[in-house]
Amino acid sequence: MKIGILETGNVSDVLKARFGSYPTIFHALIRSQMPDAEFIDVSLVNGASLGTPQDADGWLITGSRHGVYEDLEWITQLKEFVRACVAAHVPVVGICFGHQLIAEAMGGKVELSERGWGLGVHEYTTHDLPDWMASLNGSFKAFAVHKDQVVTPPPGARVIAGSEFCPYAAMVYGDPDHPTAISVQSHPEMTAEFVQGLIDTRLNGIVPADRVAKAEDGLGQSVQNDIWTALIAQFLQTAAAQRTAA
Repeated sequence: MKIGILETGNVSDVLKARFGSYPTIFHALIRSQMPDAEFIDVSLVNGASLGTPQDADGWLITGSRHGVYEDLEWITQLKEFVRACVAAHVPVVGICFGHQLIAEAMGGKVELSERGWGLGVHEYTTHDLPDWMASLNGSFKAFAVHKDQVVTPPPGARVIAGSEFCPYAAMVYGDPDHPTAISVQSHPEMTAEFVQGLIDTRLNGIVPADRVAKAEDGLGQSVQNDIWTALIAQFLQTAAAQRTAA
């Protein structure tokens, strides 16, 4: 199976030396569940051009420093690409910025949140889960690094997780049992060490000190990255197989 990684943000040189780029991080994540997966990487943030939805069996949109509301040509084109994928039943996964971009592409609204920065381990309550996502039943913890949020979910999306801080933290699109897209605000690809690295190299001085301190105190908590990784792989494989059969 060929997975397209749509790179919408750059990892700093310091962190890249330790952890790799966003595409290579996601390669490792997906291969932990799909050892035979192949990848094509499209670095939109660095000027690469989009092809067609059919260039891959499924797509994943990474996190980014950018806001989905920014007037940048590649962001506008990516929204059009997402709509084309959904229309063609080519599965799409959105992570953080990707979560927000799918929401805007499909008619929702994203804003710079008045709640401020979400940083560190956050817990999200799940609800209205389709059966295939039952492993998330109740709640999950995950790493958050964001200030923008979905403030209005799009028509046709089912919200499946949220918190008081981030009410629309995960969504599925279309038939919940056979969705065309899934997305999550948190980062199943990140580790505590990566988040600490972001704080040390970028976020100190940007995020209020008390919020940084609280985030650092909680980085040792267990997160459910493994559950989200398995669900992403299951979604991509099932959706691609259904499209081929159809």
